[in-house]
Amino acid sequence: MATTPDDDDVRADARLSPALIATLVAVPVAVIALFITFAAIKGSRHADPDPIPVDSYSTTGAEGADKCPAFIDLLPDALGDFGGKTVDGTTVRWTKDDSEPIVLRCGVTRPGELAPTSSLQVIDPVQWFMTDTIEGRGQVYVCVDHRPYIAMWVPAGAGNAPITDVSNLIAKHLVRAPLDFGK
Repeated sequence: MATTPDDDDVRADARLSPALIATLVAVPVAVIALFITFAAIKGSRHADPDPIPVDSYSTTGAEGADKCPAFIDLLPDALGDFGGKTVDGTTVRWTKDDSEPIVLRCGVTRPGELAPTSSLQVIDPVQWFMTDTIEGRGQVYVCVDHRPYIAMWVPAGAGNAPITDVSNLIAKHLVRAPLDFGK
């Protein structure tokens, strides 16, 4: 059977153009790539935030650390709007939805940056050395005029009540000590 020119035209029309093939391949690949990107971005929002500086503070050989268990027992179940007190050794956390926790660590070592020219914040009448400020996240305060040393992470937006409450407990229950500049 002989082919006619009309049969050749039908077979040529049945072939897909390279542009159409490229489009048919590119669209699903693009959809898969967008899905993977979306999943990665969405997943990174729920990843653990950067570590809280207080968690890395050393407690090895800290002066007065033996007083920590009794002091931790005195800490309230809630500080300001933060509740759900949990204790892990000498670290105490209070939580609040949509916020980083308040973290207190008892028996930390003397801050190495503490010097005679350091700026101190006095809160009911405890002297706090401010260190490890993270813009938009929070501030670490270290009580430097009582023993044992107490470090406290206060997240941005927590207000003054948490550190004021802890300052009052420190003033009432921990031994006042001179500032130690590590001479």
